[in-house]
Amino acid sequence: MVEKLHIDGRAGIDAGLVKRLVATQFPQWSALPVTPVEVDGWDNRTYRLGERMTTRLPTAAGYAPAVDKEHRWLPVLAPSLPVAIPEPVAKGFPGEGYPFNWSIRGWLDGETASLDRIDDLPEFATSVAGFIVALQRIDTTGGPAAGEHSFYRGVSPAHYDDETRRTLAVLDGRIDTARASAVWDAALQATWSGPPVWFHGDLAGGNLLVRNGRLAAVIDFGTSGVGDPACDLVITWTMFSGQSRNSFRSAVGQDPGMWARARGWALWKALITLAEDIDRDPKRAAVNRRVIDEVLADHDRAD
Repeated sequence: MVEKLHIDGRAGIDAGLVKRLVATQFPQWSALPVTPVEVDGWDNRTYRLGERMTTRLPTAAGYAPAVDKEHRWLPVLAPSLPVAIPEPVAKGFPGEGYPFNWSIRGWLDGETASLDRIDDLPEFATSVAGFIVALQRIDTTGGPAAGEHSFYRGVSPAHYDDETRRTLAVLDGRIDTARASAVWDAALQATWSGPPVWFHGDLAGGNLLVRNGRLAAVIDFGTSGVGDPACDLVITWTMFSGQSRNSFRSAVGQDPGMWARARGWALWKALITLAEDIDRDPKRAAVNRRVIDEVLADHDRAD
């Protein structure tokens, strides 16, 4: 998950701690400067280490398993993907009062994807689809089955059934909960019966890097795993529209059941976020209302 700027020191992690960890565990890099990145994530704190590396430290226990997972699997995935992904350089261990494993990665040039940084959005959408298709084709032997480490991306959206229905009750009278319930029911009925494949788990603008107006890299595989890839289609409604959405859907393919589950994943996240923001952050609430409206309309067209 990618957020905006954060004050150094969030979750008890600051540049001083990173400097101490590097100095004690990787003294060959102890002279390199450590600086917070401009756009940081919620699950991890990221710092630039010199010019060519970054450090990445989980902010809580729930995010810590991603360190070992990514260190093991990113080098396996990278050769088969059409754009760059993070390259593990070293893995750190608890120390200096910090309780989790942490990682050092190669630096990837690029800016987080936003509409104003993309030259041709339909072409960009096609590139994202190409990444998804390539990821799904990679051998899954020994890969991490979807579960707690992926925050249950890659399993049935039914894992979040109770939360979704509670949220629908909270939002009753403020959105079209009857239509939303129909979308959710359709997602649960469209069970996954194919072989498990690789999924990213959090494909969003903040995890896509752009260089010269084009897709250059995909980052943050913390929710990745092997299972049902429907969660990777959520970007259809959160980032794309019109021709770019059509280009993405055409390039990524997938069957109607996959799209039904994808609408469920998009609806779940937009609902729970809207419920948090509806009375305190009108701008964010409007974004999630738009996603919900787009998902409901898409379901109506598919029905």
